[in-house]
Amino acid sequence: MTSNESGRSGLGRIWRALWKPSKRFSIAGLAIFGAVFGILLWGGFNWGMEKTNTLEFCISCHEMEQTVYQEYIQSTHYKNPSGVRAICSDCHVPKAWGAKVWRKIKASGEIYHKLVGTIDTPEKFEEHRAELAERVWASMRETGSRECRNCHDFDTMQITDQRPRAQQRHPEAIQEGKTCIDCHRGLTHQLPPRDD
Repeated sequence: MTSNESGRSGLGRIWRALWKPSKRFSIAGLAIFGAVFGILLWGGFNWGMEKTNTLEFCISCHEMEQTVYQEYIQSTHYKNPSGVRAICSDCHVPKAWGAKVWRKIKASGEIYHKLVGTIDTPEKFEEHRAELAERVWASMRETGSRECRNCHDFDTMQITDQRPRAQQRHPEAIQEGKTCIDCHRGLTHQLPPRDD
């Protein structure tokens, strides 16, 4: 027997062992089952991630539907001359997969507070509006307003076509290294009452 033939017969034995049933399953059968199960699990996970990024999901809590959603439908993010609409997840959920998963994990704290009654009515939500807003603004500062920049970017802005105040302020913001949230608060949602 040549070395080539012994190599083939060795591979043949391995191939037959993979497909030969044991008392219950073949190794290849288990591998195929594992692959199919993994694909279904991964697909289900991603389906859930995307389902929780819909506008319908975001306003499924009555305190959201009765407060921030009502503000949003009056904003330029909802209706504007260009016809481009940003929904909740466009502004509050990162596009990058890892950052998106981390944001979903952090959102579980919001669900906890909904369930224990911290913000389960529009009145309670309003009591906590300032704290919630500060948390969102801090997160946006940490990421350099990453979600804003998915649609708005200094590099692609036609600053000369903007209103006079924006024509003045945007170059200053670029020079000073400011991020969107440093100037644009209360654009889509009403500002919380200030104590000062």
